[in-house]
Amino acid sequence: MDNKLTHYFSILDNNESAKYLVNKDKLGGKIKAAEEILQSCHFCERRCGVNLLKGERGFCGVGKPRVASEFIHWGEERELIPSHTVFFTGCTFSCQFCQNWDISQYPKHGVYIEPETLANMIAKRVRQGVKNVNWVGGDPTPDIRYILEVLNHCNENIPQVWNSNMYLTQESLGLLDGVIDLYLTDFKYGSDSCARRLSRVDDYWEIITRNHLLISEEDIIIRHLVLPNHIECCTIPILKWIAENLRNKSVKVNVMDQYHPEWKASRYEDINRGLHGDEFERAYQFAEELGLSLC
Repeated sequence: MDNKLTHYFSILDNNESAKYLVNKDKLGGKIKAAEEILQSCHFCERRCGVNLLKGERGFCGVGKPRVASEFIHWGEERELIPSHTVFFTGCTFSCQFCQNWDISQYPKHGVYIEPETLANMIAKRVRQGVKNVNWVGGDPTPDIRYILEVLNHCNENIPQVWNSNMYLTQESLGLLDGVIDLYLTDFKYGSDSCARRLSRVDDYWEIITRNHLLISEEDIIIRHLVLPNHIECCTIPILKWIAENLRNKSVKVNVMDQYHPEWKASRYEDINRGLHGDEFERAYQFAEELGLSLC
C-alpha cells in the first residue's frame, strides 16, 4: 500500500497541487445526519442523549459552538506548520491535569462565529500561507455539525486536520469520513483505571483503540503525552499497541515530554510534579526500539 502520509507531507513540502476540497454534495447529507444527532446527542461515547436544540446540555456543557481563538499556529508538529488552528471551548473529557483548562472546562467562554464568517476567515488564512485547517479544543467533537456547515461555505482547497481525544462514536467518525484529511489524535492512557481517575471517562481503551483501527487507512499522527509515574501503566501499553496494530499504516507518533502539572493536578500524588528526564528518555527509547515512525 502506498504510504499516503509520506505523500501528504511531500505535497506540503513541495507546494504541489492537491485535491482536498470537500465534496459539497456529500456535505448536505452529513449536515442533516449531524442535526439528527443534536436531538439526542451522541457525538461522543458518553452518549448523554440530551436535546441540544431545546437548550439541554450534556457532560461537555457545549451548546451553541463557541470559538476561544483562531490563529496561525507554529507550535504544532513540524509537518503541519503553519497551521490555522480553530480552538473551541468545552470538552468531552475532564482531565485533571488539562493544560488548556481555561478553554476545555469553560464551554460558555469564547464567541459564536457565523459559519460563513469563519469560512471567510479560513480563506484569509490560506492567503497567508497556512498548510491546513486544524480543528481543536477542548475537543471539537461536540461541534461536528457546526464544522461541517463551515466547510459547506468554504471553497478553499486545503487539508482538514481533526485534533481530538478520539472519544467519538462510530456515527461521528462516519460524519468525518471523506471530510478529514489527517487525524491528529491524543492517545492518553493504557489503563481504564487511569482514564477514569484522571479524565472521568469509562471504557477508554476499548473506544480509543477501536477508533484508531477505524481510521487506520487514513493519515494519522498520534500524540502521546508521557505522564510522570505512568510509564508502565500507560506509555508502554500504548506504544506496544501502536506497533502491533498500526505499524504498516500511514501513522507517525509524537512522544511528548512537555507535561507539567496544571488545573487540578496538585491533588494527585502521581502527577503533581513535572516529568523527569529519565522517564521521557525511557519512553522515547522504547518507541525507537519498537520501530515506530516518530515525529
